[in-house]
Amino acid sequence: MKTVILAICLSLVSAQAMAISRYNSQSMSCGKVQSVVDNEGAVILRYTSASGNPLYDRYVRNARFCAHNEGTRVMGVPAKDTSSCPVLKCWPLQYDDDDWNIN
Repeated sequence: MKTVILAICLSLVSAQAMAISRYNSQSMSCGKVQSVVDNEGAVILRYTSASGNPLYDRYVRNARFCAHNEGTRVMGVPAKDTSSCPVLKCWPLQYDDDDWNIN
């Protein structure tokens, strides 16, 4: 029984360590960006800000790819064909007025 529990714990740890793909959102159309996120579940999107600084973050298909205390929020990233392509990003849940809200 101890072996089974240890195996389960190790598999959970290894699942967290899986590699995540990285993409430059500005080299793809918005549809392609959304398709990549949807197909892979979670990806790192990088892009250059208006001031020329490199930026990146993790974007997800849905809240199942977030931590237990996070939900999702729609964010816009620049793509080849638009300055604001909507994708989901994990965001901390906050308790407010008897409801869990994403703030």
